[in-house]
Amino acid sequence: MDPVRALKDAGPTPFWLDDPGRPQATSALVADTSCDLLVVGGGYNGLWTALIAKERDPSRDVVLIEGEEIGWAASGRNGGFCESSLTHGLSSGMDRWPGELAELERLGMRNLQAIEDTIKKYGIDCDWRRTGSLNVATEPYQIDDMHEFAGLAARYGCEQTVLDADQVRAEINSPTFLGALWDKDGTAMLNPAHLAWGLKQACLDLGVRIHEHTSATAVAEAGPGIAVRTPYGRVLANRVALATNAFPSLLKRHRLYTVPVYDYALMTEPLTDEQLASVGWHNRQGFSDAANRFHYVRLSADNRILWGGYDAVYHYRGRVRAEHDQRPETFATLARHFFWTFPQLEGLSFTHAWGGAIDTCTRFCAFFDTTHRGRVAHTAGFTGLGVGATRFAAEVMLDLLAGERTERTELEMVRRKPLPFPPEPIRWAGIQATSRSLARADENSGRRNLWLKTLDRLGLGFDS
Repeated sequence: MDPVRALKDAGPTPFWLDDPGRPQATSALVADTSCDLLVVGGGYNGLWTALIAKERDPSRDVVLIEGEEIGWAASGRNGGFCESSLTHGLSSGMDRWPGELAELERLGMRNLQAIEDTIKKYGIDCDWRRTGSLNVATEPYQIDDMHEFAGLAARYGCEQTVLDADQVRAEINSPTFLGALWDKDGTAMLNPAHLAWGLKQACLDLGVRIHEHTSATAVAEAGPGIAVRTPYGRVLANRVALATNAFPSLLKRHRLYTVPVYDYALMTEPLTDEQLASVGWHNRQGFSDAANRFHYVRLSADNRILWGGYDAVYHYRGRVRAEHDQRPETFATLARHFFWTFPQLEGLSFTHAWGGAIDTCTRFCAFFDTTHRGRVAHTAGFTGLGVGATRFAAEVMLDLLAGERTERTELEMVRRKPLPFPPEPIRWAGIQATSRSLARADENSGRRNLWLKTLDRLGLGFDS
């Protein structure tokens, strides 16, 4: 069967958001107001910022505004991998902050546990499962890299178990798997939309004033405070936290630090008991493959398979538009790769096919800044690993807004920003050259060409 035929009934809505339990949106802001803290953005980062601010000081008056609805963008349509890494993986952290990597790993594991504790504290029903994750080898050269990585992880107290072909296929049965690296404790799987909606309810219960369908259009100083304009009213705040990520920052000075790239995913219909038995997957780990152009894959609570990744598409001038959310050529590629990986599932259909923008920066993990004499904080650049790292970033922003020196604000990762992207058309040309080079490396046993080696020397290397 042509794999593309499995897409014939796939709807364009992200699976997680296609949920009859989706909460009703709160009312838009239609009058001027004031508050102690204004949070701009209703994704994970903004929600964590509002929640933690109220936990730190229940008397603080916190307002959160969101241009659409809570969790409608990347926070509601991602793969649901909640990882401990704050640095886009151990190798990336080693390349950039070797002197503080042990501390970053410790803080990352503490952050992951804090997310789990919060979910339990507020009774958030988001199918949280501390399964760990597999990074699977589909080419022989990738196996040697996994043994090397396991040794590096052990130096930082992270247990990573190398599996041979028989062992990984006993976990998840695919004829393409030659080995894997199993991180048993550093990743949890969850329902991403339910997490966003649960955090929204927790914020409301603590007294956060949330206004959806309320976009921020400008930010400026106003006497001792900060004024943020919206279509129908102005918010005057003592402090402001900007959590807009892939969307253009209200601060023009930050717009060269990130670019939006489009990521895509498919979701299958639920597997029958026989189909699931043919795949195994008893421990329900999420997995990704070890190529540069990688897939990320997981089971849902009702035994569907989410199959995403591979293509990461940048549009000239960084345009974020709804029409980019659908890309049939990518969906066709993903469908072919799915049935190549799981030939025993021939005949399975996809029910959902979706995409959307995520933000990335030149160091592939979050960066931080303050403006307006320390009264506005900003973070962005999560590069697809924001489910967990956004909570840590929220704590950093609140520390910065409070003017506090903490173990977080003392990190070089927090104190230094990445290199900005060049302006167009150089940006476009550089991203396209990198994308083509990464594809060639996958076809050439991982060997990186001169362009990628140059980026590595500049601290801009990208290998995942």
